[in-house]
Amino acid sequence: MAASLPQKPGLAGMPPQPHLPPGAAAAAPGQQQQQQQPMASQGTLREISPVFLCRIGQETVQDIVTRTMEIFQFARATQLPNGVTQSQAMYQDRFGKLQEHLRQLTLLFRKLRLLYERCVEMTADLQEAPAELLPYLGEELVSVRVEPCNPAVIQERDEVLEKVRQKNQEMKVLMDQMRNLLWDINAMLTLRKLASS
Repeated sequence: MAASLPQKPGLAGMPPQPHLPPGAAAAAPGQQQQQQQPMASQGTLREISPVFLCRIGQETVQDIVTRTMEIFQFARATQLPNGVTQSQAMYQDRFGKLQEHLRQLTLLFRKLRLLYERCVEMTADLQEAPAELLPYLGEELVSVRVEPCNPAVIQERDEVLEKVRQKNQEMKVLMDQMRNLLWDINAMLTLRKLASS
């Protein structure tokens, strides 16, 4: 078996894999082996959390913003042909660079759309719509029943909380050191004033 993670069916131009019907166990041995492979890849796909996909989506949005800023900077730096004859090769080079930036931007938007569709697909079983989770001003708070999360999400949350606790502890130690340093500096300044007077 391959060690790399399989891609979502349809992401790499592959046709979507059909779901196995309940009577698939009665299939021929060759067909059964072929049908088990898509099932295993679908099981692995379900382990990817929507949080992970949203993180990739956030990075994609940052890439889109960066590419867009590069396009605008490139356009701003481009000199308009004000009757000055420039070489045709230079304009073709600039045009080619601009086309490449636009092509990359189009690919990033497609990637973002696929990530969005996958997140919507993975979170379709949520019972409450996001608007129902946030109360309006003056509206009574309704208790929301929290369903158990995916174990991978819980593990990732625990890891992040542990990192936050470690960083908080490091910051506390640093703040204590700074407080002691300031205390020592103030004490030395006070002693210097007393000695000079």
